[in-house]
Amino acid sequence: MGGLATDTRFSKAKRLLNAKDYGRVFEDPDARASHQHLLLLAKINTGPGHRLGLVIAKKNVRLAVDRNRIKRIAREVFRNLPDSEPSIDVVLLARRGIGQLDNAELSSILRQQWQKLVRHINNAPPNINQDS
Repeated sequence: MGGLATDTRFSKAKRLLNAKDYGRVFEDPDARASHQHLLLLAKINTGPGHRLGLVIAKKNVRLAVDRNRIKRIAREVFRNLPDSEPSIDVVLLARRGIGQLDNAELSSILRQQWQKLVRHINNAPPNINQDS
């Protein structure tokens, strides 16, 4: 129970923690992946790995149990993604109707949108003005 459990944790290093981190992604995203139920925004970071930020408004997902379930599934999908270059900061914005999706559907959508983001990032020309 030692090594594997600690390797797959969703530690602080894998999260966007403050308004500055979120603002950097919102201000000038390098890529976006849109779906009827969610929007992913991404910005290349200079850190050692991907980081995730979640924005799940009560306006769009009424019940706390649904908001928490969405967060849990998003973190789980994010944790199990393969590491790819370059490292990116991702913000997930929930839209109306996401709370009605079942767990398998939500996981599938998140994986598809992640692949779309990575394709956009890899095909985009390098941004000279990257700052941390």
